[in-house]
Amino acid sequence: MGETEKLEKAPKTSWFTGLKAEFKKIIWPSKQSLARQTAAVIAVSVALGLIIALMDYIIQYGVDFLVGLSF
Repeated sequence: MGETEKLEKAPKTSWFTGLKAEFKKIIWPSKQSLARQTAAVIAVSVALGLIIALMDYIIQYGVDFLVGLSF
């Protein structure tokens, strides 16, 4: 366990060449597809925000009602 082997570092030029090759493999979405996906994310976020706000209001009303009961 005490022995460690020194790994040879790859030259930076080969690293950048590999990085460039990997970036060429990426399939970027079209502007139309990106716009549709962005609109869908915004719509779902707004809808979930409204649902959570409505649930919060209902739960708060219920808690206030229960706290207001006096025996």
